[in-house]
Amino acid sequence: MHAIKISQPGAPEVLDWTEVPDPVPGPGEVLVETTASTVNRADLLQRQGHYPPPPGASEILGLECSGTITEVGEGVEGWQVGDEVCALLSGGGYAEKVVVPAVQLLPVPGEIDVITSAALPEVACTVWSNVVLDAGLSEGEVLLVHGGAGGIGTHAIQVGKALGATVAVTAGSEDRLERCRQLGADIAINYREQDFVAELKKQTQGADVILDNMGASYLDRNVSALATGGRLAIIGMQGGIKGELNIGKLIGKRGRISATTLRARPVEDKGRIVAAVRAGLWPLVEDGSVRPIIGQVVPLAEAANAHRALEEGGVFGKVLLTTRSAT
Repeated sequence: MHAIKISQPGAPEVLDWTEVPDPVPGPGEVLVETTASTVNRADLLQRQGHYPPPPGASEILGLECSGTITEVGEGVEGWQVGDEVCALLSGGGYAEKVVVPAVQLLPVPGEIDVITSAALPEVACTVWSNVVLDAGLSEGEVLLVHGGAGGIGTHAIQVGKALGATVAVTAGSEDRLERCRQLGADIAINYREQDFVAELKKQTQGADVILDNMGASYLDRNVSALATGGRLAIIGMQGGIKGELNIGKLIGKRGRISATTLRARPVEDKGRIVAAVRAGLWPLVEDGSVRPIIGQVVPLAEAANAHRALEEGGVFGKVLLTTRSAT
């Protein structure tokens, strides 16, 4: 089979379309012939040499995929050869075939085609685990999403609205903010020109839940933006890794901060999250309340171009990498 491999850490040009051995499923795993994968920011970091795969994971990029099961390993129940699926991965998605633990599989939902479904597993599991399972967002609360125009942001907006929350977002241009409004965002804040804490407080008592991809540079402002009893979920470090925390301010708000990653979790934990996504989120996708937002579609062999597009910052939603046409 063919896959994208990294010749050496560096710029997008280090991504090579090359022949590699076919993977073989073990007990509890299936082999998927991939239809599509996606580009996530973790892929950019791994390409640059800053985010190695966890022990035992494929060194091939790609944290999600879609495709068709072609082989089923020992002990797998509920899946069979020929099933169209999408899957959460620890790596290996930038390839024509990938081995997946069966507990990390999801059925292609509703009217979504198999190619487009590749854009769902990573954002769905990230948003659902942080915003719903951990932070407990409920109807009537305020959700603040940083990076509202990205893959996770566009998904989180829709999930928040489907759950009955007031959704606020930050983004860096009026065009991107308007597109966030079209997805359901109630409050749209241009972080280049406005203080998101002040803007949020003009219209709310603060955020009950904040989904943050920035990390250190936003830490103090995020605590300021929390409502009493608010929960800050940190999922990224685009703004650095070390920040100063005013514990007095956090205690005064009876606030809570969590910081999570998805990729390095044990298979069993990922399986728990995938099962919760299938039970709670998949019905919202099937009825059209939540849909994948695709910004660009690029052939997998041209993954370097897809990486450049995401780095340049003009993509709204996800970048898909396709290996074949939908059937």
